[in-house]
Amino acid sequence: MFRFEVSVEDLLRSRFALSPAMDLCLLLRSLVGQNRPLPRAWATRLRPAFERLRRETELDAALALHTPQAGPNFVAPPPRGLNQTWADDLAMIRATPLEAARREFATTATGPSARDPRVRAVLDSTDAVSRIAEAMDRAWHELLAADWPQLRAICERDVVHRVGVIGEHGWATTIDGLHPSVNSRAGGIELGFFPRDGTVRLAGDGLLLIPSAFVGNVAAQLEDPWPRTLVYPARGTAALWGEQETAGARPDALTALVGRARARLLVALDAPASTSHLARSLAMAPGAVGDHLAILRGAGLLVRARSGRSVLYRRTPLGEALVAGSG
Repeated sequence: MFRFEVSVEDLLRSRFALSPAMDLCLLLRSLVGQNRPLPRAWATRLRPAFERLRRETELDAALALHTPQAGPNFVAPPPRGLNQTWADDLAMIRATPLEAARREFATTATGPSARDPRVRAVLDSTDAVSRIAEAMDRAWHELLAADWPQLRAICERDVVHRVGVIGEHGWATTIDGLHPSVNSRAGGIELGFFPRDGTVRLAGDGLLLIPSAFVGNVAAQLEDPWPRTLVYPARGTAALWGEQETAGARPDALTALVGRARARLLVALDAPASTSHLARSLAMAPGAVGDHLAILRGAGLLVRARSGRSVLYRRTPLGEALVAGSG
């Protein structure tokens, strides 16, 4: 059992962030079989470009730095907040001093792939950082950039949901809801099914919480320069992957009743969301989303309420019953 020792001050300093670079690394690890398998539709779509990038760029050198448990910090630098972009991450990767990168090479590039002559030539070169950064940049643009707005919207919706839970029920309920293997217990956060045992005391620094589109269970960052970090699956990612995996399948009862687009919206509203967040997370036109929401609201399946500058939609008891009845 692994455990974070958490004080009241730690909870006050805990915060959320997004990490495009970390999700790119998790995607690459999935494509080489070191992370949760991708849905068949994703793997079929991405694998040809992935294999081409391995031939045309120094991506194999970046992949050689990943162990079965983790990867090097310099290709996934710690994010600063919820507005983190790939451009921010890439700038930090490129700014890594060569000596710092080589220290990481020495501890992470220890597997068979790191002994490949082509990979070794990159890691031993004086421009290793820039060559690996260029390979990562191409991987971002060819493998993840097109899907990132949708995935980012899912992660942002997750954060909005968690913040709402904190306000209504407190941190303990929020932590317990991150994943079935995460529990708030006796002044700490316990991680079941974690690859290492032990206890880490946060010592007033707080915990960084990162929703991810690609992490399967939970992951943690425990070493500097990262703050102590817990990475958990974002709500809605499984539904997104299931949507792509079963595209073209026979409609269920809810789809037959209200139509495919409205069924997707109704199912997606497991937590309150705005029109713009729904449009981005479901890759739908904002105007179409607004029209469908109006029809669902008129049918008594949704209600809406203003929250700050946003208007959030949520399911009514009738909407909840329809979704539950459709399985």
